[in-house]
Amino acid sequence: MTPHNASDDSRWSDLERPPLNATALRRGLVREGSLWSEVEVVQHTGSTNSDLVARAVAGKAGEGAVLVAEEQTAGRGRLDRQWSAPARSGLFFSVLLNPAEVPVSRWGWLPLLTGVAVATGLSRAAGVDTALKWPNDLLVTVGGEERKTGGILAERAGERGVVVGVGINVSLRAEELPVPQAGSLVLAGAVGTDRDPLLRAVLRSLEEWYRRWRDAGGDPVASGLQETYAAGCATLGRTVRAELPGDRAVVGEAVAVDGDGRLVIATDDGVQEPVGAGDIVHLRPV
Repeated sequence: MTPHNASDDSRWSDLERPPLNATALRRGLVREGSLWSEVEVVQHTGSTNSDLVARAVAGKAGEGAVLVAEEQTAGRGRLDRQWSAPARSGLFFSVLLNPAEVPVSRWGWLPLLTGVAVATGLSRAAGVDTALKWPNDLLVTVGGEERKTGGILAERAGERGVVVGVGINVSLRAEELPVPQAGSLVLAGAVGTDRDPLLRAVLRSLEEWYRRWRDAGGDPVASGLQETYAAGCATLGRTVRAELPGDRAVVGEAVAVDGDGRLVIATDDGVQEPVGAGDIVHLRPV
C-alpha cells in the first residue's frame, strides 16, 4: 500500500488501478436538475460517512453532496465492523440525502433502496449479477459461491439528513481478500472494472430510485421499491438464522420483506417474526 506521505505521482504506481477523474465525474453528475450538487474525491480518509455526517451537522454540506475516497483506513460496516481495502481497489463513497417529504418512519428503506440502485447500476456498467442480502450486503458469485463484494451503511445527520455510505470491492485480487467469504467484481468476471463509469452508473441509478421513492412519499409499494427489492434479494426463500440484539436468535424461512423493510421469518412453530435489525446467516441455498 502506498505510504501516506508519498508524492502525488505514486497514485499511478499500480497501473491496473488508476485514480478517479474527479473533474470528469463532476462534469457527468453535477448538472442542472441533477440530485448531485457536489462531488469531491479525496486520497485518504478514515471514513467518508463520518466525514460527511460531520459536514452536514456543521451546515457545510447540502443534499446531493457526494464524498469519494480513494482509500478508507477506518471504513465501517454495520455494528461498527471495520472495512478496509488497498488504495483505488474499490468504490468507497457517501452521499447526503434530505428526504424531508418522506415520513421518518419510512427512512429505514434508504439502505434497501441504495442496495437496489447499486445492484442495478453494477449490472448495467460491470455486467455482473449482484444479489442483495438483507439488509445491506451486496453479493456476487465467485466460483459458484456467494461472496460479499460490498456493503451499505445509513446514518442520521442532524434533524433532516441521512448519509448513506457504500463500499464496493472492484479490483480486489484473491490474495488481497480480507476474509475467504469476500469477493470483488473482477473475481466475479466483470466486463468493466473502470471505476469512473461504475461510479457514474451507480449514482445515476441511486438518483433515479431515490426520486421515485421520494415522489411517492416513501411508499415502498407505489414506488416499486418493495417488489424490486424482493426480486433481487438472495435472502428470501432461504433458511436463515437471525442473530438479534440481546443474544437471541431466530431460525426459519425468510418469507418476505414487509412494508417497513423488515425481514419476515417463518419459524417451525408457525410464528411469522419480523426482524428489523440483526445479523442474518444464510444456512442453506434455496
